[in-house]
Amino acid sequence: MRYLTHGLVVAALALPVLAAQPVKLSSSGICHDSQSPYYPRVKHYQPYSTLEQCLSDGGRLPKTSRGAGATTNAASTQKKPGYRRELFGDGWADQDGDCQTTRHELLAALSTVPVQYKSHRQCKVVRGRWVSSFTGDIHVQASAMDIDHVVPLAWAYHHGADAWPYSTRVEFGNDPANLLPVERSLNRAKGAKGLNEWLPPTNECQYITRFERVRISYGLPLSSTEQRHYAAVKRQHCNL
Repeated sequence: MRYLTHGLVVAALALPVLAAQPVKLSSSGICHDSQSPYYPRVKHYQPYSTLEQCLSDGGRLPKTSRGAGATTNAASTQKKPGYRRELFGDGWADQDGDCQTTRHELLAALSTVPVQYKSHRQCKVVRGRWVSSFTGDIHVQASAMDIDHVVPLAWAYHHGADAWPYSTRVEFGNDPANLLPVERSLNRAKGAKGLNEWLPPTNECQYITRFERVRISYGLPLSSTEQRHYAAVKRQHCNL
């Protein structure tokens, strides 16, 4: 009996050490960590110690609706009170006083053909030709396009922009590096989600790269959990 017990101990020590809540690789090849909404439902799985190990072994991140990204971490999405759109300026700004707001300047700059304006004053763009970065689809009516903040204003606020001076928030809200003309429906589906919650249907790596470039340039930090999830998203979609 003494030898049997000793053998069991040795065998136990030889097993890989797993986290208290292991990452589950489901039979369909999806890696679910404990923050995945599907985690409790996955009964038959191969366990891994980390999400990174599961992905490197051929697993993939879970998806929800069209354009979804990785799993959401509850702790990383806790919201600070007090966000309001007007903290980043009262709508689109006319920073150079030429009657065109940032929205219409961007539409005019990114149209692949000369734009048409609502009146001879050339303040508001009504027609042009835009290729959506989210889908690759072509649109000719300005009314069909929203101007997306790649790093959403509310997301930025909850990651440190609440401490910025008002002028910096206005600059951020109108920075062309952080703006893309895209389908209204997708912009509104995205809302204030980060990379671990939402990705566009196509051109995911291009979007990820731009999000990260803007985030880093403005010094917006990630939580440790977000760092792990963002790294996993980049590996999956950018072949890193």
